[in-house]
Amino acid sequence: MTGFALVHSRALLGLQAPGVQVEVHLANGLPSFTLVGLADTEVKEARERVRSAIANAGLEFPSNKRITVNLAPADLPKDSGRFDLPIALGILAASGQVDAARLNGYEFAGELSLSGELRPVRGALAMALASTQLKPHQNGAFSTATPAAPPTTRLVLPKESAQEAALVPDAQIYAAGHLLDVVAQFIPQAQASDESQSAVPAEPWTRLAFVAPTQRPTLQDMADVKGQQAPKRALEIAAAGGHSVLMVGPPGSGKSMLAQRFASMLPPMSTQQALESAAVLSLVGKFRVEHWSQRVVQSPHHTASAVALVGGGSPPKPGEISMAHEGVLFLDELPEFPRSALEALREPLETGTISISRAAQRAEFPARFQLMAAMNPCPCGYLGSRLKACRCTPDQVARYQGKLSGPLMDRIDIHVEVAAMASDELLQSGPGEASSQVAARVQAAQARSMARQGKPNHSLAGQEIETHVALDDPARKFLNTAATRLGWSGRSTHRALKVARTIADLAGAPTVQVTHIAEAIQYRRVLRGS
Repeated sequence: MTGFALVHSRALLGLQAPGVQVEVHLANGLPSFTLVGLADTEVKEARERVRSAIANAGLEFPSNKRITVNLAPADLPKDSGRFDLPIALGILAASGQVDAARLNGYEFAGELSLSGELRPVRGALAMALASTQLKPHQNGAFSTATPAAPPTTRLVLPKESAQEAALVPDAQIYAAGHLLDVVAQFIPQAQASDESQSAVPAEPWTRLAFVAPTQRPTLQDMADVKGQQAPKRALEIAAAGGHSVLMVGPPGSGKSMLAQRFASMLPPMSTQQALESAAVLSLVGKFRVEHWSQRVVQSPHHTASAVALVGGGSPPKPGEISMAHEGVLFLDELPEFPRSALEALREPLETGTISISRAAQRAEFPARFQLMAAMNPCPCGYLGSRLKACRCTPDQVARYQGKLSGPLMDRIDIHVEVAAMASDELLQSGPGEASSQVAARVQAAQARSMARQGKPNHSLAGQEIETHVALDDPARKFLNTAATRLGWSGRSTHRALKVARTIADLAGAPTVQVTHIAEAIQYRRVLRGS
């Protein structure tokens, strides 16, 4: 069809990257440039960027034509500048400067500068996953429904974005730095020998293959923490079973120091986990290739809103809990967070996903994070301290601790007290155990749980708890007595069972015994006798 071209690209809708057809039609008539297809403001501004980029690259912009660009499907929202490159290629193909037939089998995304250089775009990993037929499950994981034939779609991206997309196995990724680098691959044969075609020389493009970085940022080591054997033991259990933790103690006792080093105790990420974590970070432009396969530690300030924590906006974007996927979410000064923000954590702690629904859109993001929370026992912070007297009244303490609801506390597996150390204890204590030693024990315990049930202990639910916890009779009777006296809910009892199963895995025990149950019970009695 004369004056018509079709170029393929992709939009972003959560972790999904649905295909978009960029249709360009050049017609005679009053010169104009019309862009339709539920485009956001950033997309509509592409008209001026594309016009200048084509002209400054030495190519011909058909300014005497009536240009109509349609982004199909029309009911799919489109945002950001990712459609600049496909729109420019569509105009060039419709005007005969690019071979339209050869564009088939390629997908393009990239923002154009006025000079024609390509700038990176968000969500490159999501686009690469979609192009290789990797689909996100409801639990946030990706799977490959084996296709009848290997995927043939080739994805052309700016250089920085292409480095991210190349992480996806089997993806065919091509990197380009300038509009002319792309145009040079699709010049019609009749024009291929015309060296004066453009003012800026084109560079050859190549398919990228990912190479893991050899140098990565060093994590802080648990050996820096002196003393605090009980909290360290609790964190080891949390790391081995994927359990959430609440640390309670006076100011300066080391709660933040412990939390910041918790990630160094976790075993290495699998390729699948690293890919899922990187895909979410790519959506907000925070992924760095040098951080590939490293656990993310998100530490939002206590003034963060519920939307900042769980995600939202239009179009929906991931929040802190999704950016901490397969990593650690550290909430310091837990009672100071808005109650609505804390209550919004209840569902993700159970399901590992967060669904964000708006009037026009719905997006689902993965949120399998380990919650590390810290708080003072009272407003002044010194309730129960042996170093400084507390000046809070019982009513003030009750109001402060009452900021945390019972349902939220029920969903935190381990509650541990972090006591302040006297100066002589601090100065006389030697270096603590290195994180690598703890990580080895954690990895061995996780291997036992994965071999037994195929998932971490914290993920056990329903009948799986009865099947895999393997309580012996004395332990069952002991737990029943303790739960009755403490007035535990069914959820609290199940949480204690899962923690006890992790303690048994660390000890290499096939069954959960009384000693394992007794230790698990101690991790749920820090506040209000919970």
